[in-house]
Amino acid sequence: MKSNFHSIIDSEIPVLVDFFATWCGPCKVLAPILKEVKDELGDRIKIIKIDVDKNAQLSDKYQVRGVPTLLLFKDGKQVWRQSGVLQKHELIAIINDKAA
Repeated sequence: MKSNFHSIIDSEIPVLVDFFATWCGPCKVLAPILKEVKDELGDRIKIIKIDVDKNAQLSDKYQVRGVPTLLLFKDGKQVWRQSGVLQKHELIAIINDKAA
């Protein structure tokens, strides 16, 4: 997963990474919001989900202490990070601002 992860985030297209857990209530709330963001932005964003329980090494590398934690990458560099649930319009504004 790890080498694959780096090839995914090393992209000109911004990549939004959702660190989540299957048992996390807010993560379940965030999932349809992320789908709406993807539907609206289409090919201008990649969204990937990382299960923290199955990818502890990756979670540790990015110091994910709570879920959901969102990280935004552009050209392999982290440009933004936040924990918790954000609304669709907030996420789209952040993506447009940070990854433009």
